[in-house]
Amino acid sequence: MATLLRKIGLIRLHNRDTEDPKHHHNHRGGGSGQQSASLRGKGGAKSGGHKPQQQHPAASAGDASPGPGKGKGKRAVELAPRDKPPQPAAGAAGAAGAGGPRERAPGARAGPGLAVAAAAAGGSLVPAARQQHCTQVRSRRLMKELQDIARLSDRFISVELVDESLFDWNVKLHQVDKDSVLWQDMKETNTEFILLNLTFPDNFPFSPPFMRVLSPRLENGYVLDGGAICMELLTPRGWSSAYTVEAVMRQFAASLVKGQGRICRKAGKSKKSFSRKEAEATFKSLVKTHEKYGWVTPPVSDG
Repeated sequence: MATLLRKIGLIRLHNRDTEDPKHHHNHRGGGSGQQSASLRGKGGAKSGGHKPQQQHPAASAGDASPGPGKGKGKRAVELAPRDKPPQPAAGAAGAAGAGGPRERAPGARAGPGLAVAAAAAGGSLVPAARQQHCTQVRSRRLMKELQDIARLSDRFISVELVDESLFDWNVKLHQVDKDSVLWQDMKETNTEFILLNLTFPDNFPFSPPFMRVLSPRLENGYVLDGGAICMELLTPRGWSSAYTVEAVMRQFAASLVKGQGRICRKAGKSKKSFSRKEAEATFKSLVKTHEKYGWVTPPVSDG
């Protein structure tokens, strides 16, 4: 009996499958779908062992999202920044700010920072500041010199500023050795003083002044053409910043007597004035001669 019932059940199942094609199709489709899904799973597992398939990061993120709506929205958000122009990286901006080249609009002026940098590299601001400092040092020194000369008790020398310039002096030498022939000449010619001119360079007192005789016209006594004076201490090699104008004038007065200086009394020649141009040329020549032979009497052929 049980066997008969099983046969009847099988016959009914067979008839239902043959009479209902839709059910038959779904039944077979489900089976085939499951089978194809399993095959795809196996194929994916096999292919994953060899080489992974490249996918766009945004697409991968969208596919991995739990729902279709959320996946599309997230993908749209991630794709949106690609439409914007690329922005420079922070490191590149820092490098450009630290020293990279900068583009400046035509006609734009450099800021004060560039002027300060040019000055630190050796621009025109550094020499200007140095020049101002040298002028201050020279002015303070000469003001002190004037005060010291004004306080001299023996009235050895006196000073007059040329055109009220602190750097150009006319110095009057009132006294020389009273036992010398030069002093006798001064008495006989009613010469009250020997007038000299001193000009002080920009780097005084570290460089010597240029000194020359203006009047009267002297002979010998180490006074040369144009009124130039042959004294080693008036050269850059022989000068010291410790020398004062008073000390230089006393040395000059002693050299006049030692060199047997005289006031020129020759007709015509005694009235001819010394010139600065001639004095400068003569002084340059004697400095070259003494640099060659030292401060001794040079050969006659060299003057």
